[in-house]
Amino acid sequence: MNNKENIVILGIESSCDDTSAAIIQNGVIKSNEVAGQAVHKAYGGVVPELASRAHQQNIIPVVDQAIKKAGISRDQISAVAFTRGPGLLGSLLVGTSFAKGFALASGIPLIEINHLQGHVLAHFIKEDENDDSAPNFPFLCLLVSGGNSQIIIVRDYLDMEVIGQTIDDAAGEAFDKCAKVMGLPYPGGPLIDKLAKEGDPKAFKFAEPKIKGLDYSFSGLKTSFLYFIRDNIKNNPDFIEENKSDICASIQHTIIKVLLAKLKRAAKETGIKEITIAGGVSANSGLRETLQKEAEKHNWKLHIPKFAYTTDNAAMIAITGYYKYLKGEFVGQDVAPFSRMVINEK
Repeated sequence: MNNKENIVILGIESSCDDTSAAIIQNGVIKSNEVAGQAVHKAYGGVVPELASRAHQQNIIPVVDQAIKKAGISRDQISAVAFTRGPGLLGSLLVGTSFAKGFALASGIPLIEINHLQGHVLAHFIKEDENDDSAPNFPFLCLLVSGGNSQIIIVRDYLDMEVIGQTIDDAAGEAFDKCAKVMGLPYPGGPLIDKLAKEGDPKAFKFAEPKIKGLDYSFSGLKTSFLYFIRDNIKNNPDFIEENKSDICASIQHTIIKVLLAKLKRAAKETGIKEITIAGGVSANSGLRETLQKEAEKHNWKLHIPKFAYTTDNAAMIAITGYYKYLKGEFVGQDVAPFSRMVINEK
């Protein structure tokens, strides 16, 4: 392929409740538009049917904005990259259908993207042509989100291997469920992070799961937290309100401790010193601060993504599409979304 070719990728992300479109030109971000869905707050979690309806309303305006903000015309787009999975099937169908229609009408290739790979490759989104902040291969990525907690060896842009993952619930889900038990509104993770800043992380102790190898488990921690809250409320109905910051600081400290124990082990076993984090939970300030301390202690070269690229966004889909475009990895119009997808497992 001619290296001087001007490659413009339109990225489409619709795996959950955010409709997003982005334009990446030769690896450099030109726009990244996201439309959220406030409707789910009233239900304490994402309602799949409502999410897919909102995607239908949002997708055309969001794509239109992304193209306009990038300062390009539609006929300059080289290919459309879209999230094929994992995610909510109804939501994925909206993004997939739009991408297929756009590609067909424009006569350009279609690129399917694994949402999890997208999170990892968010580190390669360039803010400008001179941006050299990307990690070097091979590196370890701690991918933590509402649906996934994984440790991944990344050997190349599209060569990844999961060496550790949750056997039940994800870290992000643990944050949100613990917040729900406390009566905090959805999404609870960011609220726990905010309240934890004012609390004592050693105030309360919770069960830390003992799982062999590099795998995670958070279901026991959630149960331990539920019983802890229930038992204390029996003795003091105002227990949560009186100890909110300390409870948040303690549960956050425990989840981070569990995550980093396995990451440290993975770094030691593989000898890899280049460390990254990705996914929605990587926005957590407590996790970021603790990781920076560990990086100094273990002489890691740490890469933390910008907040805009931690949660679900189309920029990460577009950059993954860019590297797939360079390899000519395209799909046909018969492609269908999958609610469950994995990165190559060990």
